[in-house]
Amino acid sequence: MMPNLLLDTYENGDRNALADAMTVMVSAFDPSFGEAWTLPQLAGVMMMPGTWLTIARVDAASLGFALVRSVLDECELLLLAVDPAWRGRGIGATLLRDTLRTARRKGIISMNLEVRANNNAIKLYETIGFEYVHRRPGYYRGNDGQLHDALSFRLDMRP
Repeated sequence: MMPNLLLDTYENGDRNALADAMTVMVSAFDPSFGEAWTLPQLAGVMMMPGTWLTIARVDAASLGFALVRSVLDECELLLLAVDPAWRGRGIGATLLRDTLRTARRKGIISMNLEVRANNNAIKLYETIGFEYVHRRPGYYRGNDGQLHDALSFRLDMRP
């Protein structure tokens, strides 16, 4: 883990946490893909039971975040983002591992995620142990109208 990296987890719509996540969201998601969420979307999901947001910080700077929603004993990684200036330093992996620890503490036995087929984060997910489930052709529509396939992954977390 990166020295001085702090992870804070929120299970409510804390305004400061949402603002920190939005700061990262704006820088981390390429506008051409149209994947970034709006503040109302993020706040709305945070109001749902079983949802948590983890923010990675150094000092006062927000470097990345993970957003997860759970139902019963399954969860979905909705978003994982790291500010481009901080990529390649293990922040995404640290957030993902922390999210898995939190999920296990909550009694969750599997995590699912969906990602654009050409997203570099796929290597991280596979390294952690996620397994490819299926492809959804043309699932994402970029702001330029171009269609992108989505890949679904799953991690069985049973002991």
